[in-house]
Amino acid sequence: MTQPPSVGAPVCYRHPARQTWVSCTRCDRPICPDCMNVASVGHQCPECVTEGRRTGRQARTAFGGTLAGQRGLVTKILIGINVAVAVLGVVLSGTQAAVGSRVFAGVSRIQEIGAVVGPTIYAGPGGYAFGPFPGATAYPGVDDGAWYRLVTAMFIHYGLIHLLVNMWALWVLGRQLEAALGPSRFLALYLVSGLGGNVAAYLFSPHALAAGASTALFGLFAAYAIVVRRLGGSLASVLPILAINLFITFAVPGISIPGHLGGLLTGAMLAAGLVYAPRNAYRTQVQVAAIAGTVLLLAFLTLIGPTLPF
Repeated sequence: MTQPPSVGAPVCYRHPARQTWVSCTRCDRPICPDCMNVASVGHQCPECVTEGRRTGRQARTAFGGTLAGQRGLVTKILIGINVAVAVLGVVLSGTQAAVGSRVFAGVSRIQEIGAVVGPTIYAGPGGYAFGPFPGATAYPGVDDGAWYRLVTAMFIHYGLIHLLVNMWALWVLGRQLEAALGPSRFLALYLVSGLGGNVAAYLFSPHALAAGASTALFGLFAAYAIVVRRLGGSLASVLPILAINLFITFAVPGISIPGHLGGLLTGAMLAAGLVYAPRNAYRTQVQVAAIAGTVLLLAFLTLIGPTLPF
């Protein structure tokens, strides 16, 4: 049987039948043991705890991102998208053409639809060409308004080995950069680096049907070096890997040199804007301006691409 509290004794503001001599250290309202939340000093009531969580300052990384990046969720989603596009390529073109055993398998339907190419291509049973022929299907290029290719190309691969090598690199680099930058900044770095590499491929090799995550990954290589340097670490373990990848870029036939270098330069430029932004109240605004400015520059280069002399 519940006994009424003594006359004049304080009672819990949430449970009027419970006598208590403990008060919330923030609002000074009486609270019973069921309502107490241990604080750094004393106890707090449930409402004050909720308010503190809402208004409290969220922990951030060294570059202003949230700690959610430590889970690597964006990296995992990007890998999932790349794998899903590879499966779509199998559905559209068959296993041999879309996921061949060589690094660069033959051109398949998925490349014809989404790889970077300037002029409209015409594809049919005999292959593809840059002019119409009997039985061919036309696929518009960037010159004819298919700007989407500058984005879709970074999720398309030429063969299973090409996909696996790039996804391994994304798994290794992506998780570390996502943890350092936070999910949103890392995603922006990845996508804009890939866009920069694809714009470079469009400008300097518009007939190449370039595709692959390497444009974005080279941006991550550059960003990783800049992040390590900004945090005072040594580049001894980074530079040899970057040098090997650059050597492969120039030594192996069929690799898009403009795409890799474009991604590298774009990633370096954007990463510098992200990690060297001033650590004050305007850091996020400076970082957003760096991202937006880079995208606008790439859009401008794409617009004037057909008029350039090279």
